[in-house]
Amino acid sequence: MQTLTIQQVAQQTGLSAHTLRYYERNGLLEPVNRTSSGHRRYSAEDIARIEFLTRLRATGMPIRQMQEFARLFRERPETIAERRTILEAHAQHVQAHIQELQGNLEVIQWKIRYYKELEARQQASATNFLLPSERTPGMLGGGTSLHDGTYPSTNGR
Repeated sequence: MQTLTIQQVAQQTGLSAHTLRYYERNGLLEPVNRTSSGHRRYSAEDIARIEFLTRLRATGMPIRQMQEFARLFRERPETIAERRTILEAHAQHVQAHIQELQGNLEVIQWKIRYYKELEARQQASATNFLLPSERTPGMLGGGTSLHDGTYPSTNGR
């Protein structure tokens, strides 16, 4: 079985060697095998765990919750339901964040369309052109018209 050094794993995963050591020191990873000279050697299984931890962290899971998940993982079969529950709760958090980002993206896309319309008007009528006031979402109610300077409503998300 081929194993990798900490530098190779850092390069492969995008994590620093310091982060890999931190994950091991703080119980996120089981102790990694070492050579007779004390150098860490990561197995394919270690790398798979690191990549999963990276996904949890990238989606906002707090370190303490990751530590709890890792602790339960080490206890193996008896904790499957608890691990599933942690992941289901985290998946709900991730889904809510995606919906929030989608709402923000819709406002940004609306603003792009709004500016394109203003540019077209400005080119069509170079004289006496005044920009309508630009409101931010939530000010004086939400609207849907590109023509009145208000944003599409994002209420109810």
